[in-house]
Amino acid sequence: MGFAGSDPAQTAQAVKILIAGGFGVGKTTLVGAVSEVAPLHTEEYLTRASVGVDDLVGIDAKTTTTVALDFGRITVSDELVVYLFGTPGQERFWFMWNDLVLGALGAVVLVDTRRLEVSFASIDFFESRGVPFVVAVNCFHNVRDRTPEEVRTALDLDPQVPLVMCDARERTDGRDVLLTLIEHLMARRSAPRPTV
Repeated sequence: MGFAGSDPAQTAQAVKILIAGGFGVGKTTLVGAVSEVAPLHTEEYLTRASVGVDDLVGIDAKTTTTVALDFGRITVSDELVVYLFGTPGQERFWFMWNDLVLGALGAVVLVDTRRLEVSFASIDFFESRGVPFVVAVNCFHNVRDRTPEEVRTALDLDPQVPLVMCDARERTDGRDVLLTLIEHLMARRSAPRPTV
């Protein structure tokens, strides 16, 4: 769904959205599922050097990790292109988040119910910077072992933060997550601002 004979970056307004979350929650998978172009991945194999540094509990089959970012694109119309930036999940790469968040319209925090604790830092990051976000619960292999209410309570989410269930491998689920974020951003923009 691109432009015929034109460069979207030169003719359309660009919107930046971050896909964030802890190590191994499915960020790279989500970006790859929704991007209209082959996404740029900075995946590297996990090595012995990561033993004791990267916590693989619950994700023992993981063999690669994002070391910089994932990048994808969605052309919405001739006037609008969405650029997706997937953040690295390990704590040792969090310093990059400060640069990646610059200019972001909003974010998706992807969480895994098997390891909810790896999501707290992502939520805190966006809350402290005032960046609007939604939480997407990645239901690996369609396993829904917790209800949305249980996840919301465990993460201590503000009632205004949308929470959706998804399978990061499915393009339609990824689309629905992004639409939820857009609806959230539009609702925030149209909400009356308190007077001082």
